[in-house]
Amino acid sequence: MEKLIVISAPSGAGKTSIVHHLLKEIPNLFFSVSACSREKRTKEIDGKDYHFLGVAGFKKKIEENEFLEWEEVYENQYYGTLKSEVKRIWEDGKTVIFDLDVVGGLNIKKQYPKECLSVFIMPPSIDVLRERLSVRGSESEEMLEKRLNKAEEEISRNQEFDCVILNDDFEIACNEVKQKIINFIKSQK
Repeated sequence: MEKLIVISAPSGAGKTSIVHHLLKEIPNLFFSVSACSREKRTKEIDGKDYHFLGVAGFKKKIEENEFLEWEEVYENQYYGTLKSEVKRIWEDGKTVIFDLDVVGGLNIKKQYPKECLSVFIMPPSIDVLRERLSVRGSESEEMLEKRLNKAEEEISRNQEFDCVILNDDFEIACNEVKQKIINFIKSQK
């Protein structure tokens, strides 16, 4: 059975770092590269970190029904999962792992209730989240506040996920998520 692993969290909670760790630790996992309309950050690579489509390119793919799920997270900031990504990974006999925001993660879970394990990464607190986002240095103060407000809303939905893992200690969080994934992949074969 083809399987999907969804790792979701508010921005700055550590989901991307955890996903990178899991990809090194679990050989059968393969990362689904999301598409977005935003500009690429300095160290990001197109096709590896995201498929950077721009607003017009993203809207064109919406019209062509090429997304499994998509969302306008902020005005003219779209994120989504291309159907072609999942198909490509499954054709290689791999388990798909997603690094998604909460709405995107729950949309995937809704479409694949039996094939999907959804994991919510809980930040220790909003203050810690603020600190992590500030350290990135990629946010204006206004954008930082938007992200923190959204984070509170996302945290309130954590019980809709199959499991919630606190990322207070990175190594412990990684090990807990890894064990959940291994157990899920072994079950329902």
